[in-house]
Amino acid sequence: MGFRDADEVRKYIGGIFEAAFADAEIGPKLRDTAMVLQFAFTEPDTVVEVDTAAGTVGDGTGGAPPQAVMRMAADVGNAYWQGKVNLPLAMAKSRIKVEGNVASLLKLAPLGKKLFPLYVDSLRGDGRDDLVL
Repeated sequence: MGFRDADEVRKYIGGIFEAAFADAEIGPKLRDTAMVLQFAFTEPDTVVEVDTAAGTVGDGTGGAPPQAVMRMAADVGNAYWQGKVNLPLAMAKSRIKVEGNVASLLKLAPLGKKLFPLYVDSLRGDGRDDLVL
């Protein structure tokens, strides 16, 4: 079973960025990247847009244009935030398609590793053990 709907994708995957901005160590490093990053998911179709300079997470409407867009199925995003997807390998195999500033995206990857346990805890806290890999 995957995400029930687009709202769940935004809640969990968008929520991990909200947690990152609130983290005393990760938040400032994330803001320092000063980029707008968009995740375009399928199955279910939804957009999560992260403005690192502003420290905001939105749905991609009305914000600054993204400098990088990552396209993937929502289940790939779910697996990534659990530490189960190697980003460069997924890009090479086209499981994740990237447009824009790839180098900046790869620089962000190490920051995300500290968030994997928070993401899993969020799923489990809401009884979504079916999404935990």
